Amino acid sequence: MKKLCVLLFVAFSPIFLIAQNTQTSVLPAAYRTSVYVPMLKGKRVAVFANHTATIGNTHLVDSLVKLGIKITKAFGPEHGFRGTADAGEKIDNYNDPATGIPVISLYGKKRRPSAEDLADVDIMLFDIQDVGVRYYTFISSLQEYMEAAFENKKPLIILDRPNPNGFYVDGPILDTAYKSFIGMQPIPVVYGMTIAEYAMMIAGEQWLSKEANKQYEFYQRAHNSADTPFHFQVIKCANYTHKSLYNLPVKPSPNLPDMAAVYWYGSTCYFEGTVLSEGRGTEHPFSIFGHPTLPNTLYAFTPISRDGAKEPKLKNQLSYGWNIWDNPSKVLASLKTGIRIDYLVEAYRLFPQKDSFFLRPKSGKPTDYFFNKLAGSNQLMEQLKAGKTATDIKASWQPGITAFKKIRKKYLLYPDFE
Repeated sequence: MKKLCVLLFVAFSPIFLIAQNTQTSVLPAAYRTSVYVPMLKGKRVAVFANHTATIGNTHLVDSLVKLGIKITKAFGPEHGFRGTADAGEKIDNYNDPATGIPVISLYGKKRRPSAEDLADVDIMLFDIQDVGVRYYTFISSLQEYMEAAFENKKPLIILDRPNPNGFYVDGPILDTAYKSFIGMQPIPVVYGMTIAEYAMMIAGEQWLSKEANKQYEFYQRAHNSADTPFHFQVIKCANYTHKSLYNLPVKPSPNLPDMAAVYWYGSTCYFEGTVLSEGRGTEHPFSIFGHPTLPNTLYAFTPISRDGAKEPKLKNQLSYGWNIWDNPSKVLASLKTGIRIDYLVEAYRLFPQKDSFFLRPKSGKPTDYFFNKLAGSNQLMEQLKAGKTATDIKASWQPGITAFKKIRKKYLLYPDFE
């Protein structure tokens, strides 16, 4: 890796204080307006954000407009700019009702700003709350946004936010043969980095597009020159460490409604790649899961149409399985050894028709199975079929996790958990 030349702003001058149960002093970068707003003054700004980009109870864009910042373009990821769409729901371009700013959807076929989109933009800004799980698509959106900035030589500022799952690293490493929008890089399921740390890693490790890597490398060589083609700047959070237990003030997406779901997400989202319900359409998505054919002595539930899950899997079908929703502190205790794979192992063991447990793609190719895209390879599927225990499965992840941690260490902006 060549010397990393990202500009980091560490001065702390907060103008707001966020109420958190466990970490009252942690502040996302967006709150530190005195640090980054001067860079935006007199510029035409593009903002990639969703409903989690807030300062207090106010959307970042609304705050910037009030501060006199000229925003010419807003970009929205999965769930939309204001965060109300279902998972995977198509969102068309529109003008934001609150500000009149043109909003361009970057989810679906179009995943990055075009040169035309950026023609009236002087500087690009990114602010989205991540949850620190590989298949949560906002880190893929981040990569596409970074590549657009680098390739078009536009200055980019990333406003960092704490990672609510930033206190551990666990899970299988993605094999790039299984690369998709729910997993683009060779990282574990839970990677223990903030979104800005992750941005620094994918740039520093040359994991971007060929042209973006070329421009970034040129920037590293010429960052002290007045001819620098772009600036990649990270605004840090204040008072955050990887031991922080950060309670999200806003639910990050419609089906992660509480901290229990956020904590369980890295362990239970695998069920999305099976015929089992992952809990969408229930009160506790990703904390409730099961199927009608599992033993009726298990927890009974029925997914129904709800906001954020209008057509959930197994809609209106009585199902049996598990309800592991609990107080967040108890969920954290359940995750003390990392990702819980035992529920998936047990669900497969009890499922009567094992040849139909995994959602099968039309092609039948291992790389096309949604389950394998979530897991990052077909190894976990084969381990389940072979009757491997949860202990054996987790042990198989350790060499990859150890190697990843060495890479991760190079890009940490905050004190680590170990």
